[in-house]
Amino acid sequence: MSQERVIGFHVQRAGPLALLQDAGRFGVRRLGVTQGGPADLHGWAWANRLVGNAWGTPALEVTFGGLTLVAERDMTIAVAGADLGATLEGSPLPPWQPVILREGQTLVFGAPRNGLRAYLAVAGGFQAEPVLGSVSCVVREGLGGFDGRGGKLAEGDRLAVTIDARRRVEGRATPEPEKPDYRQSAVLALLPGAQVADFTGDSLFAAFNRPWRIDDRADRMGVRLTGPKLTCRIDSLISEGIGLGAVQVPPDGQPIALLNDRQTIGGYPRLGALTPLAASRLAQCLPGQEVRLATTTHERALADYRVFRAAVGDSIASGN
Repeated sequence: MSQERVIGFHVQRAGPLALLQDAGRFGVRRLGVTQGGPADLHGWAWANRLVGNAWGTPALEVTFGGLTLVAERDMTIAVAGADLGATLEGSPLPPWQPVILREGQTLVFGAPRNGLRAYLAVAGGFQAEPVLGSVSCVVREGLGGFDGRGGKLAEGDRLAVTIDARRRVEGRATPEPEKPDYRQSAVLALLPGAQVADFTGDSLFAAFNRPWRIDDRADRMGVRLTGPKLTCRIDSLISEGIGLGAVQVPPDGQPIALLNDRQTIGGYPRLGALTPLAASRLAQCLPGQEVRLATTTHERALADYRVFRAAVGDSIASGN
């Protein structure tokens, strides 16, 4: 057989949060099931691209670090996204490029140095049984992941991968412009939403001309922004569907940008929605970092997304 499912890693130390993520769980939000998938689509896609995997191949999202893995066979891997001080056998692991991992070697993710979430991809991909069409892990809903029940990695877990004997990974590296410096202030592109005109003029000026800080209340559900208080004229709103990147404004006037593990409906007025790439950039911000909001158009957002998909060797028409 050219393809073989084998055990690739033994988890020696689990860290706070390491989750298996493919492109996400789609077509099920009518059931109240959220999307899941990589919080940073950009870093996840590049990790897979570097080892020659197709769009949608499961990779490991490592948040905050603290993870130690021992290889149980030879593999080609790549780490993209945040710099979590990863080391291989005690030496710094080169990020954003393919690396040969030998059986018995130890891969360690330390602590955040630049960004929050790193992505580990294996040539051939990690393996798990899909739940509702996806292996993406959503802990709150108890779906997906390596165990199918939404469990984050724990010490002693063994992770399955697919090894393709025909696969020959080229020694490519990521172009420099595609390697973000997550420590820099981010400008987040936002598509204005249906309720944007219901915010006061002063609030709209402040929203797009004043800086925001990342609050420490941030996870895969959403990120709270602190800054000027925004005021909306809407007193009540019937709950409606919530998409990725939706920026809700609750009564305290502090926006919440919703991410992959968000609820499926919500009743707070919205400024609009961050583009998928803006939501990805936000997912790499640490508490206290400064960000700004900037309006964009559907045409510009789609053009940027097409450029991104082309850069990672994929067409927007070939996947979600």
